[in-house]
Amino acid sequence: MAAAAKKSGSEMEVVRGLDVARYMGRWYEIASLPNFFQPRDGRDTRATYALRPDGATVDVLNETWTSKGKRDSIQGTAYRADPASDEAKLKVKFYLPPFLPVIPVVGDYWVLYVDDDYRYALVGEPRRKDLWVLCRETRMDEEVYGRLLEKAREEGYDVEKLRKTPQDDPPPESDADGKGRWWFQSLFGK
Repeated sequence: MAAAAKKSGSEMEVVRGLDVARYMGRWYEIASLPNFFQPRDGRDTRATYALRPDGATVDVLNETWTSKGKRDSIQGTAYRADPASDEAKLKVKFYLPPFLPVIPVVGDYWVLYVDDDYRYALVGEPRRKDLWVLCRETRMDEEVYGRLLEKAREEGYDVEKLRKTPQDDPPPESDADGKGRWWFQSLFGK
């Protein structure tokens, strides 16, 4: 029997001792809770992480394609919320607007689960409004997906609101510069 869901005000259980170097690379978005900062018709959404030489800061590249095939992206950085803690609670920072970075926007990125092989991950944040199911491949086994949904449910997420992200196989290449449209269009709900 599944564990009871946590109340929205309670603390979530996050990964401890995350091997940041192993977490680097490309992750494909298998599903997410809809949010204002990602296009509604986004597909082939992915994140690519690269550890900087300082060993503490991560370069973040988020990409998505619209149903019309246009690439959009935003770049930022991530770092541990508390460098003294072994909890996988990170902060992500993007500058808005991306085409003329002026205003820093910082959000929470909490790794709620990662498998031993660093192939699957569940990422959320303390308000339980954002949730991502991530995979190293464009497809995820339904049994694994179900286990990740159960983990999210136990942490207090409404998994019925998750939207599966269409992923092409092979995935599209990152050859066009759509920097800025993602953020700009999100202001208008597109």
